[in-house]
Amino acid sequence: MVQLKDVSIGYESAEGTVSAVNGVSFSIGKREIFALVGESGCGKSTLASSIMQLIPPPGKMTGGSIHLEDVELTALSEQEMVKYRGHDIGMIFQNPLDSLNPVLRAGTQIGEAIMLDKVPREKALEITNAILNDMQIPDPEQRSRNFPFELSGGMRQRIMIGMMISRNPKLIIADEPTTALDVTIQAQILELLKGLRDQQGVSVLLITHNFGVVAELADRVGIMYAGMLVEEGDVFSIFEKPRHPYTQMLIRALPTIRKHEGRLEVIPGSVELFVNSGPCCRFSTRCPKAGEKCKSESAPWHGSKEHRWACHNGGLS
Repeated sequence: MVQLKDVSIGYESAEGTVSAVNGVSFSIGKREIFALVGESGCGKSTLASSIMQLIPPPGKMTGGSIHLEDVELTALSEQEMVKYRGHDIGMIFQNPLDSLNPVLRAGTQIGEAIMLDKVPREKALEITNAILNDMQIPDPEQRSRNFPFELSGGMRQRIMIGMMISRNPKLIIADEPTTALDVTIQAQILELLKGLRDQQGVSVLLITHNFGVVAELADRVGIMYAGMLVEEGDVFSIFEKPRHPYTQMLIRALPTIRKHEGRLEVIPGSVELFVNSGPCCRFSTRCPKAGEKCKSESAPWHGSKEHRWACHNGGLS
C-alpha cells in the first residue's frame, strides 16, 4: 500500500541542518497495521507528516521517495497532493481538541469532508449521522450539532476518526490516537481501528510509544531512535526476541504485574539532536554495549525481511 525508501528530513537552524529523519525505509501492506515506536523526539510524527507532504517549515525532505501504491507522492505538486489528502490518506492527529475547528459543529466538520466529493448537503448529513453511529457515539443526531468543547475526549477522538474515514481512505495514519484517554476509552478506540482494518480493508500506520497498544493492535513494528529506524519485524519477534539494544531496553523498562522484579530499568540520558552529523549509530551515546566503531560508522543491517535490525554487535541475545 505504501512504501518509504531512504526518507530523510532536515530542519534548517542557526547551528546547521538538524537531521530529524535519516534514511528511513519500510513498507505497509494492504489491510496491515504497522506500528512505529520510540521515545518522544525520535521523528515519528515528522515521518508521518512527510507521507501527507505536510512537513512544517523550515523542515523539508532532503532525500528518499514515498509511494502510495504506484504513485510517487514526493513528485506531486501541492495542488496534485490535495487530491490524495483525506481521499486516499487520512490522518488522526494527537490532540483532537486542537485539530477540530472550535467554532464549527462536529457534524459540519465531517460533512465538509464528504461534500468535497460533490455529495449534496442533505445526503452528506445522512452519511455523517451514519458515521457517528458506526463510531459508537450515542444519539448521533444530537452529537453532530455539538461543538467540540461540548464533547468528551473520547467522543472528540471518534469524531476525528469519523472525519478521516468519511472519504474511504486506503491508508490511515494514527498519530498517538489514545493519548490522554482513560484505559476504557483507549480500548474502544483500538477496537474501532481494528474494525476499520477488518471491515473496510484499510491499512494503518500507528504512531505510539505505548507497547501495550502495539501488542494489542499491530501486525508489524518499526522501532525508531533519533530519526533512524533501528529494528523492524512482526509483533511476536519484537516482543519475544528483540535484537537491538534500544528495543531491549525499551521493553525492559515496561512495568509488569510481577513486583518482585524490583525497579524498572531506566535508559540513561535522552534523545539527542543531530546537527550536521556524520555516520554513526545514534544510540551509541546511551548504549551500554557501544564501542568505538559505533561512534564513527553507520550500523549495518542484520537479519531477514521478516525481522531485521541495525547494530554493529550483530545478533544480540
